[in-house]
Amino acid sequence: MANKTSFEQLLEAGVHFGHLKRKWNPKMAPYIFMEKNGIHIIDLHKTAIMVDTAADALRQIARSGRKILFVSTKKQAKEVVAERAGAVAMPFVTERWAGGMLTNFPTIRKAIKKMASIDKMAADGTFDNFSKREKLQISRSRAKLEKNLGSIADLTRLPAALFVIDVQKEHNAVKEAKRLGIPVFAMVDTCCDPTPIDFIIPANDDASSSIDAILKVVTDAIAEGLSERKLEKANEEAASESAAEVAAEGGAAKRTRSRKAVAEKVEKIEKEVEAIVAETEEVVEKAAEAVAKKVEEVVETIEA
Repeated sequence: MANKTSFEQLLEAGVHFGHLKRKWNPKMAPYIFMEKNGIHIIDLHKTAIMVDTAADALRQIARSGRKILFVSTKKQAKEVVAERAGAVAMPFVTERWAGGMLTNFPTIRKAIKKMASIDKMAADGTFDNFSKREKLQISRSRAKLEKNLGSIADLTRLPAALFVIDVQKEHNAVKEAKRLGIPVFAMVDTCCDPTPIDFIIPANDDASSSIDAILKVVTDAIAEGLSERKLEKANEEAASESAAEVAAEGGAAKRTRSRKAVAEKVEKIEKEVEAIVAETEEVVEKAAEAVAKKVEEVVETIEA
């Protein structure tokens, strides 16, 4: 697969800056190019290849119609994640990872339904029947749910994949995903353990510019997958309509052939009946002639 992400793009965004040497994780050694001024420098050639591999896998997931959950609660990533993930209609968590968000998903769905029921009460006027204190309590509860779960309100089933920024900070999310067999895509800095990650993207996960550069590549791929899915569905609908038209035409042709066959059979029967009638008339006529002749003979005999 040819690289779509250039070395220069990543370099300009500062994706290559790792952590201090004393904070490094030895398991990240294969992705480190060198050390400079006590800071590890990430090998951007490998990053470019790995981010494109991850992007292609995410494109396939989006094309299949499944959801990818983006997770990052660190300050410098919140706005970028919300903007990029929101643009491709993917769920995201930027406030707090609620324990059991994946492993206890039915409970999370109940909380989301509770938020929806509050909205329904406000819409149909039921909310007006509560006291001022009750309204305040419900509103606070709604605001809290919106803050923590609002961005995953449309997630009706477990996501097909997780995209994580800062696997150390979001270790609980990674742990839950691994327990459920959900593949994890992640930006992995030099201080992190890449072992639990299925699709590693060696990158600076602290700078907003670096996070945005990586997210742009993956969300562009997701958008491409969604477009392909939309096109496929349009083609399927067109093919279905065409098949229906052909079936209708075939049915009409079959009915025409059936009517023609019936008409031909009726015509054949009519001819056979006509032939029988003609034959019967001839027999009757001959019999009448024979009887008349016999009568004449009898009369002649009597007279003689």
